[in-house]
Amino acid sequence: MIITRIPPSPTGHLHIGTVRTALFNYLFARHNNGRFVFRSEDTDKARSKKEFETEIIEGLEALGLTWDNKGEIVRQSERGDIYRRYLEEGIEQGKLYLSQEESKQNPGETVEVVRLKNPNKKIIFNDLIRGEITFDTTELGDLVVARSIDDALYHFTVVVDDNEMGVTHVLRGEDHISNTPRQILIQEALGFSRPEYAHLPLILAPDRSKMSKRHGAVAVDEYLKEGFLPAAIINYLALLGWNPGTDQEIFSLSELVDQFDISKVNKGGAVFDRQKFLWINKEHLNRLSNDDYLKLVETTLPDSIKSLPQYNKERLERLLPVIRERANTVGEVKTAAETGEYDFAFTHPDVNASLLKWKKDPDTAAAAVRLQAIGELLKDADFSSPESIKAAVWDYVEKEGRGEVLWPLRVALTGLERSPDPFTVAHIIGQEDSLYRINSACAKIGGAK
Repeated sequence: MIITRIPPSPTGHLHIGTVRTALFNYLFARHNNGRFVFRSEDTDKARSKKEFETEIIEGLEALGLTWDNKGEIVRQSERGDIYRRYLEEGIEQGKLYLSQEESKQNPGETVEVVRLKNPNKKIIFNDLIRGEITFDTTELGDLVVARSIDDALYHFTVVVDDNEMGVTHVLRGEDHISNTPRQILIQEALGFSRPEYAHLPLILAPDRSKMSKRHGAVAVDEYLKEGFLPAAIINYLALLGWNPGTDQEIFSLSELVDQFDISKVNKGGAVFDRQKFLWINKEHLNRLSNDDYLKLVETTLPDSIKSLPQYNKERLERLLPVIRERANTVGEVKTAAETGEYDFAFTHPDVNASLLKWKKDPDTAAAAVRLQAIGELLKDADFSSPESIKAAVWDYVEKEGRGEVLWPLRVALTGLERSPDPFTVAHIIGQEDSLYRINSACAKIGGAK
């Protein structure tokens, strides 16, 4: 059975690189009916923090990347006795040895480290993505594998844990390629079987440098707070380095499991494109049912909108197509609401009388005449859709001029220079309120010229 793993170090936030690695391990295991396991590599006592481990676990679970050793989190900090046992066995077998050396931290003091007897040979392994890779390990010397018999180092603990957990395939970033010959030497010294390796391309910034915080948000929690959907995050990260070989770009997690083929992972670095990420998120938003989208919007809208005098669910439902069209993320919905972009739907506008004048008109008198005419036409109009409202007035609009009629109508209904088209606005606020706002705008013009 294929067994893959995700072994994050809880020394910082959950970043997209870790999630992408977890995702590819998850997809490879699930596609092959294997197991996907988790462990916390928390041996860096100075930097490892419980809150980072919690964030990593909760973040992966929020994205749907669940593992098969649920409820038994393997923490390296709790496995010292196991590492010591393997160190002692290696020393007894003559594969490892104790070495008295000067302390790097405290010059003048002597410490006893554990080293691996390097056979000084070439290591050849087949990378599932990059093909055959050869290393001459002579230059590595006798590797230090433990600072003391009770303090095993990274390469040793990883090898022991992978063997103990039955890991058959190690999928990780290409920056770990140089670690592989060191770990193979340790595996051979301890008599372990060798897992298969696949080294994933790095995630690159638009300038093709290694992705870092200066290129934007890279912690997954930041993207979730920004309003990216978990499904969209997974979808986009899957495409960073993998290509299904078809034109399909929008995937659910189950579809990714079905189609994932490690032979289609690219060797070259994958450029992180925020605009493509936004597009994918919008596609996932648009695939939500109206009910699900509405629930999402309701939980996102600030109290400043919900406290407006005409706020109600019916109007929000009619506003939904406008929100769907404009928003790439749920966060953009909140921002638009906070900046007053949707106030027109839930409160009467404070119309600036001078803004009602069309640019070709000498004053606002013509606007008043046209608004009154539109108001009369809308009294008998069908308000069931923007299209039916448009049909009721379009002949008049064509006769008088689109700008001459639609500009003052937009301003009368919203008080804004920029808004959804007036037919959409009228549908959202309804017939009674539309007529009220048109009449109010006419009254506000009064004798203003």
